[in-house]
Amino acid sequence: MEQETRELRRVGLKVTHPRMRILQIFEEEGVQHLTAEDVYKKLLADQEDIGLATVYRVLTQFEAAGILVKHNFEGGHAVYELDRGKHHDHMIDVDTGNVIEFVSEEIERLQQEIAARHGYVLEDHSLVLYVRSKGKGR
Repeated sequence: MEQETRELRRVGLKVTHPRMRILQIFEEEGVQHLTAEDVYKKLLADQEDIGLATVYRVLTQFEAAGILVKHNFEGGHAVYELDRGKHHDHMIDVDTGNVIEFVSEEIERLQQEIAARHGYVLEDHSLVLYVRSKGKGR
């Protein structure tokens, strides 16, 4: 609870019950990518009286403050994850919608080389691979 309070104050947000609860949901072990609706359903399951509009507002505030990163993956809703400051890429299972994070030093190196070959310096990038389980081929 103290860590969440410090985090909110650090980014200049007032400590409120909805902000604390939503931040706690993202900090729960194993939680990585959530939609606003996922957060809302979790709050309902915990019998919290926090509306969907408040969830959207808090997520937007957290994104602006750098607490969360918002991803707009193709064919789905926006998903949010805690901004841990470490770069990673994503794979989306097209059958289940599961989001898988991965890091590849080789891909990072190749992207730098490709940018340099064309006379550029890579500032940022986002790589999303849309995948299907090998057993479910078309």
